Amino acid sequence: MQIRPMTLEDVPEAERISDEGFFELDTRMRRLGGPEPARRTDAHRSSWIRRTCHIVRTDPGGCWVAEDETGIVGIATSYRREVLWCLATYAVLPHRQGQGIGKPLLAAAMNHGRACTRRMLSASSDPKAARVYHQAGFELHPQMYFTGTVDRSPIPVVEKVREGTAADVELMDSLDRAARGAGHGPDHELMLSMWRLLVSDTTTGSGYAYLDERGRVALLAASNRRTATRLLWAALAEGPEVATIGHVTAANPWVLDVGFAARLELHTEGYLGLHGMKPPAPYVHNGALL
Repeated sequence: MQIRPMTLEDVPEAERISDEGFFELDTRMRRLGGPEPARRTDAHRSSWIRRTCHIVRTDPGGCWVAEDETGIVGIATSYRREVLWCLATYAVLPHRQGQGIGKPLLAAAMNHGRACTRRMLSASSDPKAARVYHQAGFELHPQMYFTGTVDRSPIPVVEKVREGTAADVELMDSLDRAARGAGHGPDHELMLSMWRLLVSDTTTGSGYAYLDERGRVALLAASNRRTATRLLWAALAEGPEVATIGHVTAANPWVLDVGFAARLELHTEGYLGLHGMKPPAPYVHNGALL
């Protein structure tokens, strides 16, 4: 078994391993009452590959594969943004789990963040992964998500929200630093190229929200709850009839106010893993770009 740096040529195979790992996990969770497992769509696969290529380019020292005579059997991608280290993806082929592959992979990725004072990851509900992250020193904060058909009757008239541009990056990085201790830096260029950006910048507060290719909130940060709530309502108002709001933590009860008012159903799924920091707020993190 060899642990070596991931290359751009490895990324398509890394996507396959990630898909295999999470499909197997979803299949196991289905037996416990979870949703029906599904393979990634072509659009999701393309987005995954694009994001991972971006991370390999910005942080080659944080991206690793485990390889033996059969090929690549595990992957881990991570990156540093100022004083913050983030784990983006971590997966081992289902039939190779429990063979001592995952821990050295995670150790190689975490070594990339050895000088960082803060660490952050979004974990699935896999109990094996949760144990690994806890043993690695992460505090595990349960995550929730809303889903369902939006009741549009309580949606307020949303004002003071505009389309964002690259000119807003400095504002967004300042909001990121206040919420999680570090800006997204080069990740904003990637997100601006893939997603729609909404911005609210007034004398009483500032914030932004990225909406993904399906119109769902992919990332939201604000200086106060009022602005965050305004942006979330704006996202629901302009989004699809069936909405999902993911990665909600107990530190952000304002999301619950909006989700319940829109008659969405609340569920739990996975953990936000943190080291050296509190759960960001007002903030809805992204699963990989956090």
